[in-house]
Amino acid sequence: MVSEPSVPEGADRSGTGEVSADQTDWPAGAGLHEPSGPDHARTAGEGAELLDELRSAIARYVLLPGQEALDAVTLWVAATHLQPAFQHPPRLAVVGPAKRCGKSRLLDVVTETVHKPVITVNASTAAVFRSVTEEPPTLLVDEADTLFGSPKVAEKNEDLRGLLNAGHQRNRPALRIAGPEHKPVEYPTFAMAALAGIGDLPDTIMDRSIVVRMRRRAPGEKVAAFRARRDTPHLHELRDRLSAWTDRISGQAVTREPPMPVEDRAADTWEPLAVVADLAGGHWPATARSACKTMSAYEAGQDEEGGLKVRILADIRTAFASYGNPETLSTAHLLTALKRDEEAPWNDYGRNGLEGRGLRVLLNDYGIHSVNVRFPDGSQVKGFHRNMFLDAWRRYCPLPEAPADVPPAAGT
Repeated sequence: MVSEPSVPEGADRSGTGEVSADQTDWPAGAGLHEPSGPDHARTAGEGAELLDELRSAIARYVLLPGQEALDAVTLWVAATHLQPAFQHPPRLAVVGPAKRCGKSRLLDVVTETVHKPVITVNASTAAVFRSVTEEPPTLLVDEADTLFGSPKVAEKNEDLRGLLNAGHQRNRPALRIAGPEHKPVEYPTFAMAALAGIGDLPDTIMDRSIVVRMRRRAPGEKVAAFRARRDTPHLHELRDRLSAWTDRISGQAVTREPPMPVEDRAADTWEPLAVVADLAGGHWPATARSACKTMSAYEAGQDEEGGLKVRILADIRTAFASYGNPETLSTAHLLTALKRDEEAPWNDYGRNGLEGRGLRVLLNDYGIHSVNVRFPDGSQVKGFHRNMFLDAWRRYCPLPEAPADVPPAAGT
């Protein structure tokens, strides 16, 4: 079982927004070539204070599952005010295993602080399409499990899922026939979106999202009640100050390409948050990358099907090593070695544990298939050559690089 994300060493545990001086766990070069001068120092200092204030406001009403999640939501809200500057507008997936985990409450607070909120509960797909304009709004979808919770319902909302997927990248309009002349019309899809629901959302949405896994409050965990008429004015005042700050830094945000601690789609998704953090300054650049690394690593472990397909490669490498790395290994011996590890999932894979057919399915996407192999004793059985896995090992589960040799201390 994968544990909940924990607060990394050196990150803020106090809620004060302070990060220890030795917090350097983010890429070298981040923060270099920054704009300088009194104007930048003023906007950077103001930005860090605004983000600290926003984080405190969110934490007042909602108990997030960890400090990283709170930091991520704070940065995501701020990023909605800079959407035109980004190539990829990230989704915020707020999911939980059951009711009363705080999903809707978080969406309530987010609604009052994001840029141009468009609430889409019970809205038709056509209405959502027409809500996305050249000035991107922030889409807010509560009870998303009612839209995607079962295959039958999800099929009815395939157009909405297509919009959410396409809107994760600039210049991906949706083409629809409209008007009395039935001509094709392009509808913009580019917009940030937050979706809340019970259980995971469709894989294609989760893969484009910063995922916050809410949980029900334990006895003794308290938050303030949220009352719209009383609390909204303060949140709106904070939203307006945040909007004014982002207006002043929008020109800088367009040109930013910050170093990221993750790659590929995860980097695309988290980049806007890193841009906001870098422009805010203070502890936020380190805080953002700490949240990015921790939450991305946690989600990578939640992809059960994809995770197993990578794990099987790593475990096969271990299996070959347990036999002394022979050039060839029979399927029977390979399966025996895989199921020898009681901590691995292979004894519980399928009805009778991992068998030849299951192994074939897991390896199929890599183009690796068993072949007839002949052993020195003259026997011929199905098996695998070790060199069949070398390319996949290198691409999907490379071994960590050995640390550089440390020169001996003087006098030794």
